[in-house]
Amino acid sequence: MDPLFPEDAVSQHQVLARKWRPRNFASLVGQEHVVKALRHGLKTGRIHHAYLLTGTRGVGKTTIARILAKALNCEQVDRDDPDPCGLCSSCLQIDRSRYVDYLELDAASHRGVEEMAQLLENAIYAPTLGRWKVYVIDEVHMLSNHAFNAMLKTLEEPPGHVVFVLATTDPQKVPVTVLSRCLQLSLRNMSPQAIAEHLSTVLHEEQIAYESDALNQIAKSAAGSMRDALSLLDQAISHGAGEVRSAEVLAMLGAIDRDKVAQIMEALLDANPRQLCALAEEVCALGVDAAAVLQALAQLVQDLSLLKLDALESDDPQLRRWADACEAEQLQVYWQILLHGRRDLSLAPDQQAGLTMTLLRLHAFRPLAFRASATQAQAVNHGSTLAPDVRPVAAPAKRAAQPIASSMQREASEPQSARQPLVRQPLARQPLARQPSGQDATVEVTEFTMDCEWSELATRIPCSGFVRQFLEQSELLAIEGVHIRVRVPIRPLAEQATVNKVKDLLVGHFQVPLRLSAEVGSVGVQTAASIHDAQRRAERDAALQGLQSDPFVQAMVNELGAQIDPDSVQARKH
Repeated sequence: MDPLFPEDAVSQHQVLARKWRPRNFASLVGQEHVVKALRHGLKTGRIHHAYLLTGTRGVGKTTIARILAKALNCEQVDRDDPDPCGLCSSCLQIDRSRYVDYLELDAASHRGVEEMAQLLENAIYAPTLGRWKVYVIDEVHMLSNHAFNAMLKTLEEPPGHVVFVLATTDPQKVPVTVLSRCLQLSLRNMSPQAIAEHLSTVLHEEQIAYESDALNQIAKSAAGSMRDALSLLDQAISHGAGEVRSAEVLAMLGAIDRDKVAQIMEALLDANPRQLCALAEEVCALGVDAAAVLQALAQLVQDLSLLKLDALESDDPQLRRWADACEAEQLQVYWQILLHGRRDLSLAPDQQAGLTMTLLRLHAFRPLAFRASATQAQAVNHGSTLAPDVRPVAAPAKRAAQPIASSMQREASEPQSARQPLVRQPLARQPLARQPSGQDATVEVTEFTMDCEWSELATRIPCSGFVRQFLEQSELLAIEGVHIRVRVPIRPLAEQATVNKVKDLLVGHFQVPLRLSAEVGSVGVQTAASIHDAQRRAERDAALQGLQSDPFVQAMVNELGAQIDPDSVQARKH
């Protein structure tokens, strides 16, 4: 043995995930609903013969099974407080996996019918030391079909002194015949806030310095698993030379800090593609995972979307400024781009290329108002001017719409020298003048008036599927400038993908940069479908009246007692 590492020192060291494993119900974190059910059963003596604990890895399935075994066999347990004492011989031996009436079995390595048959044979004998025999089968879904079949009879009529605790991360693979014989308790993923608070408690007790941001990063990376969080905390302590610091944690996790995310968002809103490319190169050079960058941006887009809907409270002025600068529809586009970009990273030549192209796609799909303001900024920075016959679109919130007729009257009343270039655009978009140095700009359309009824569009515009259903079943609510608001009767028609397809058709049909939004609710009688149904009913009623007045039909009815089935009457097709 190396004198620097004496044997007693090595044996005393425990990783945090084992050292801080809960020993009783009171120390469990984030599974209050399961603890409440088990406590009630222990207090009232309603002990089920088989429990099924489900949940992802590291949420406490085996830990709860062990605590339940201790509570059933604790020598000092109180009926009013069923928590195990943790100090008696039974509790200590169960914690050390040395209790003769407690058995933990890993189904992944003992999945055959022989092992199960041997276990069930021993189950019929009375406990040796305690009041209950407790059998814990971890990852029970790994058992073979024959092993499950061997369990069924015992699970249906178990000995009165046996409790089975089955744990699994995949309950769908457990046969229904087994599920129906168990009391199922579903363990939830723990929230990042609960994990961070517990890690803070651990570090306080361990007397280790830490930064709160570092714990938040670990909590998010743990994905709801307390065991994973404690394992990451051990790594962070090693990386930080005995401390837990944000910089080391970010480097260890390959995550991106908030400042870099803010820089990317600023470059995106400033329409600066070169800066976006430089930032992509910089974060990849730092070893940050491209998927983590896109995930952080997606989280930011979600926060901005919630802010736009007043569904999120925030005092951060930067977030407020970004939310005000973005349109709700555009944030939905950003969300889809980020999700697809993250999904397609494995298809890119390398991580940096995938990240760069995703950021450039965000830049390409920025709102029109940002394109125009960016063009103005580029013109000022380069000392150039835009083409004289095109004026960039100003942001809608900062510029009120003016009727076109009044603009023409003002132009006629002003002297030639005082007139400013103005684009006349009543309905259709006019061709853009060629811009110097590859600059682009967008003409302004502030008002839109349809030249037909909304219900007529379903027959005017060739379409099919959900798009046709949208046009036939939607009701026009209002046209506000170039924003069309409609109501649809069912939620699938209001999905953003369908709304975007309809908007693209309308833009192509009217040649106007329209916006379209749909809400779900009861529609009136002015939809295309309602009008068509009313026409068909009127035609059928007319056909029915004509049939009833026919002399031959009247004779059949009067003389032979015939009856007319109204539902079978159809109008003659012309």
